[in-house]
Amino acid sequence: MTLQANTIMLAVEDMERSKKFYVGLGAKLGQDFPNFAAFELGGGSGFGIYPVAAAAADAGVSPEGSGFRGVSFHHIVGTAAEVDETIATALTVGGSIVKEAAPAQWGGYFGYLADPDGYLWKIASAA
Repeated sequence: MTLQANTIMLAVEDMERSKKFYVGLGAKLGQDFPNFAAFELGGGSGFGIYPVAAAAADAGVSPEGSGFRGVSFHHIVGTAAEVDETIATALTVGGSIVKEAAPAQWGGYFGYLADPDGYLWKIASAA
């Protein structure tokens, strides 16, 4: 058996707000139901969103909890200008800057943003 992650699911506070954010960043909205929405990303990957309470009930756990979720998503682009452009776009669709983009000690350029529910996205370029 080989472990695979076929779909990533994010528990969100506000479905409409999250759909606006991810569509605004270029994700293609596929399935769209009251308690679930699926997005297609480039390269054949994708993810889904559920309301927090529905996701917790599905897993049989409490919806209480906050703080760092122990995960971040990384979006690699070609240039520093694309990093800045992606972060600027995220701000217009409900995201927030967590760490200003800046040159990295390893020679690239990156910054962190948060989606409306606090999920972290590292936006980086190798140049």
